[in-house]
Formats: sequence, C-alpha cells, structure tokens
Amino acid sequence: MTKQKQMKLSKDDRLNALSAVRRSKNAVAKPKAEETASALAVAPKFADLPGFKEIRLQKAVGDLLQINNPFFRAHDARAGATTQIDGETYVNFASYDYLGLNGHPKVQQAAKAAVDRYGISASASRVVAGERLIHAELEQLIANMHGVDNSVAFVSGHATNVTCIGQIMQADDLIIHDAYIHNSIVTGAKLSGAMRQSFLHNNLEALEDILKLRAHKHQRTLIVVEGVYSMDGDFPDLPRLISIKKKYGAWLMVDEAHSIGIMGETGRGIGEHFQIDPKDVDIWMGTFSKTLAGCGGYIAGCNDLVDYLKLTASGFVYSVGIAPPIAAAVCEAIRLMKEEPSRVQAAQSNGQYFLEKAKEAGLNTGESKGYAVVPIMVGDSLKAVVLSARLLDRGLNVLPIIYPAVPEKSARLRFFITSEHTQQQLDLAIELLIAEVQLYEGNPVSIQQLMSS
Repeated sequence: MTKQKQMKLSKDDRLNALSAVRRSKNAVAKPKAEETASALAVAPKFADLPGFKEIRLQKAVGDLLQINNPFFRAHDARAGATTQIDGETYVNFASYDYLGLNGHPKVQQAAKAAVDRYGISASASRVVAGERLIHAELEQLIANMHGVDNSVAFVSGHATNVTCIGQIMQADDLIIHDAYIHNSIVTGAKLSGAMRQSFLHNNLEALEDILKLRAHKHQRTLIVVEGVYSMDGDFPDLPRLISIKKKYGAWLMVDEAHSIGIMGETGRGIGEHFQIDPKDVDIWMGTFSKTLAGCGGYIAGCNDLVDYLKLTASGFVYSVGIAPPIAAAVCEAIRLMKEEPSRVQAAQSNGQYFLEKAKEAGLNTGESKGYAVVPIMVGDSLKAVVLSARLLDRGLNVLPIIYPAVPEKSARLRFFITSEHTQQQLDLAIELLIAEVQLYEGNPVSIQQLMSS
C-alpha cells in the first residue's frame, strides 16, 4: 500500500511547532478589554473562546510528529468498504453506510427521478410552500417501519433531537438520560430548560433511583436512551426500560440512529430485536445518514406527537423541507432493507466476527456487542491519533475518537463494520491493529517527551 502523502517538516518547522506547543502550555491570560488603556472598547477575540488553545496545541503536536490531521480528510468518491483518498485505495472503517445502500443503483435512480420531478430543493418550509408528495410517502414508510401511527422528517439528525426535546419539555419537567447519550440530546435538554440528570451507562438501578427521588416532583418526565451507543457499540435492556417507564408514568425516547438496519431480523432496530410492542416506546428517533443513505432525521410515534411537532418544533417549522431527492433515496433504501434482509444478516455477521477476532487477539473492545460499532480502546488521545496515522500508512482508514468527544483516558479507534466488508478485510484489520499496537507500546510517544526534547 502506497502511503498517503505526508507534509515533510524542516528542522526549523519542527522547532517552530515545538515552540507552539510550549507557548500553548505556558500561555498567560491577557488583561481583560476594560483593563487596557484603549480609547475604544476592544471586542473579544475568537482565539480566547473556550477550547481554542487546546485545538492549537493538538495541531502543533500533530505537526511536530508529522501526522496529517485525521479529521476533514477528503475522499475522492463514494466511501464504502473501500475508499480512495488522494488517489490511493484504503480499506475503510470510518463510514457508517451499514448496509451498503449509498450508491445502490435503485437508490441513485430514485434520487435522479426526484430531481427530474421536483428539482433539488423543497424551496420553502413545509408549513408554507415546501410540502411535496414524497415527504408524505417517506413519513408513512418510517411509521410502518416502526409500527406506529405517524412520523415527521427533519433536515438534520442532530436538529431532530434538539428541536423535539427542546419543544416537548419545559422548565418544570425532568429529563433523565444515559451518561453516554449523544450530544444532540444533551443540547436539546439544555434548550428545554427542564431539569436534566444522567444515570450511569446502562445502569437501570441508577435510573430507577433517580425516578424514585425526583419523578413525583415534576409535571412530565422523559427518559432518553440510544438503540446502539455510537461510541461504544452496546445497547440497553429495552423491555426493562419499558417496565420502569410504565411504573413511574414517564415518557421513553429511543434514539435509533445506529440501530436501524443493524438490530432485529429485518433491521427494524432495537424494538424488533427485543420483540416489544413498538407503541410502548413513546418517541422513536432515527437518522437517514447511517443505514438509509441520506441526510436528516425523524421522530415517529402517535399522531398527537407528530401533529404537535409539525406545528410547533422550530427545527421543522422554520427550516426548509428535506430535499426531495434525499427523501426519495431514503424511501428506496427503506424498501431495499425490507426486500433484501441478507444485507442485515451480513452486517450482523461481520460485526460479530470482527468483535470475536479482536477479543481473541487481546484487543480491548470495551462494552461493544458487535452491532456495527466496535471500538478498540487505546487510552490516551495522542496514542489514538498516532495509531490511526500509522494504520492509514498501511492501508486502513479508521478514525480516532479523542477528548472531548470521550473522556481523556477513554480514547479509542472506532470501527464501523458494514455488510460490505469481506472476511479478508476484517482479518487484515485485526492483523495490522495487533502489529501497530505492539509497535507503539514498545516505543510510546508522550507530550512530556516532546516538551523535554
């Protein structure tokens, strides 16, 4: 495998990068604007925003180690089980096209036909002139997939959680969520003004302790979990959650962003996996960007919930309708998932195979259950970035997940396993992982070493 082109630093460049590291570590706060002897008020600097110095520090360390930034890496074309970057081909574990439907001929044809009929954009909020027939078709398919009354589609998955939770919950309400919940849910909870409390990951005893203590003090209580946790690859005990929410009269919301297409015999998610009555979950949330080869998100549930959100949720009312070609592509992806269950079975089989092989090799896979997301826990962020760069040099594209996305000592390489990966590709990944982890541990890199050089 030809290595990805790297920027070669001169001796002076490396010294400058090291100086930047030291300056970032030893930076002294400057006087506040009002303390300066200026005749005019001084606007704050963007460079003084929280976290900016950490960003500069990470860049300086990367430059010093001659590691290209692993983020915002441009791919030349469609990224599936393999991808092309700078003209070179890599085995790809960084994209969540779980069933390989992005680029499927029928999905592409559906999008092209929608372009011919509707154009590219809905050109308005759906409340006014942006409603298209394809929107209703999509929302009915989603409702059928979940086995509930209705659904509403949003232009952003992140905004779906933010605007739904921010709208249905208020200052006198209580939101309880898993400690590993997605940022969008935390953001929505903050927006709502409701009291927010997290419980230890997948610890339903801790959840019930909070409910006993607090639920009776609030008008409404919302419990929020994920179908498959995007950083860890495990999932909650949904039947028990349903029993708990019924006991305390709470709403239950399940974010299925990473479980649709992955869990259940036909890919209909964690509800199908556990064979529960889908109406026992009050709010089903999902995204179009993972399994369904699109962009956006949705809320599915009873008619009252959907009707309310369509007329009050700011992320729906004050946003353009989902682009018709995207809606058409997602419709076709949902049909294909139903018509070709072998894709779901292949994704599940590959995930279990990779998880078992990683464990056999002594790699730390955290709490993953092998449903598409398998982290390789490595510890500190610098180690994760270095390993990612070295694996790229050997033909694997896998991204590091580092602080602040995860706690500093929980950095990892996150592998997305899809239906398209071959056993040979999975075996190669394990082989290269073992080699690079052993090489790193024999000669680790640390900030302290860089600072003392």
